[in-house]
Amino acid sequence: MRYSIRLALSSLLVLVVLTVQTFSPVHAQEDLVARTADGTLVSDASQPKEDKPAKKSGEYDFTVDHRIACTDVKSQGSTGTCWSFATASFIESELMRREKGQHDLSEMFIVKNIYRDKARNFVLRQGKANFSQGALAHDFINSASSYGLVPEEIYSGLDEGQTRHDHGEMEALMLGYLEAVVKQKSISPKWQIASDRILDTYLGTSPERFTYRDRSYSPKEFAKSLEFRAQDYVSISSFSHHPFYEPFVLEIPDNYSNGSFQNLPLDDMIDIIDTAIENGFSVAWDGDVSEQGFSASRGIAIVPTDKNRRDLFTKVGEELKVDQEMRQNEFMTLSTTDDHLMHIVGISHDSDGNKYYMVKNSWGEIGPYKGFIHMSEAFVRLKTISILVHTDAVPPRLQRD
Repeated sequence: MRYSIRLALSSLLVLVVLTVQTFSPVHAQEDLVARTADGTLVSDASQPKEDKPAKKSGEYDFTVDHRIACTDVKSQGSTGTCWSFATASFIESELMRREKGQHDLSEMFIVKNIYRDKARNFVLRQGKANFSQGALAHDFINSASSYGLVPEEIYSGLDEGQTRHDHGEMEALMLGYLEAVVKQKSISPKWQIASDRILDTYLGTSPERFTYRDRSYSPKEFAKSLEFRAQDYVSISSFSHHPFYEPFVLEIPDNYSNGSFQNLPLDDMIDIIDTAIENGFSVAWDGDVSEQGFSASRGIAIVPTDKNRRDLFTKVGEELKVDQEMRQNEFMTLSTTDDHLMHIVGISHDSDGNKYYMVKNSWGEIGPYKGFIHMSEAFVRLKTISILVHTDAVPPRLQRD
């Protein structure tokens, strides 16, 4: 019986490969190689790692005012899974803050479970749903609550000898297969078995039990041992086409799960970020990095009044004054889109005293700050899609009853 299932699956995969047309996925979030605002192709292997921040008069020189403990910078490789890397890093910092120890959590254990959920969602919605590599921070939280957590050393999602994640071929095969399934007049439950086998082939079999630091766990037991609770975290956004101080479903492609966000005025959202960092909490950040003022290779993100000045990333200059109306217009005209998730771990200032947020990226140790980026307050005000924080980080005046 096991042999016949494998044979049928092999035949099915061959059929899907032969029938899928050339596929060039367009993801809302970053995939393949990240392109910086200055046109440089960034990869963690090609960038110099010994660059030093500019120290000359008038040039960028950052001083860190508040910094939250976080784990080492990783690379998401050639995938659109920034959401998992950013949120895993956020939870790792949460565990340190809560004195649960330092842990390196598996991003791909969560990613694989989300692929399964998205496949089911795609089929049940008869192909009228988004299936891609992207997702959001709350998807990580919900998946961890449903399926648990696993250490990276137990499950990496990589084949033996493989060092870089690449989901392009797997995504194309999965999407082609799912599209073929929904075109059938009727389907059997076996489609889920075949879908899972594709994921197992590319990402490996997920552990049901494992030994970690001399103790045996299931994924859910491990999450419980860390006292992880999904209800401790809240997603927040700020858009005026929905009522403030009420939850709403954010209309972006990667919100496949139709997750709700608490809607707050812009100043309140910024206040939550500041209050969190100043009180030892970090923040998971979702926003737009496809901007001329964003450069991962230089470790700077700004909203300049003059985008074309030649010293954009070398000298401190004037930035736009961002208000709620400007932010809303950027979103409604798709100038601000859901591109990338990162992890805010600090507050800094430049040589002129302007405030920035220190952000941990997942494109490897690139740039002068080894994978960290200083994002100006103006950039955060304009280009933030949403944030995820611990409920205790929200000031009492903004907490829901």
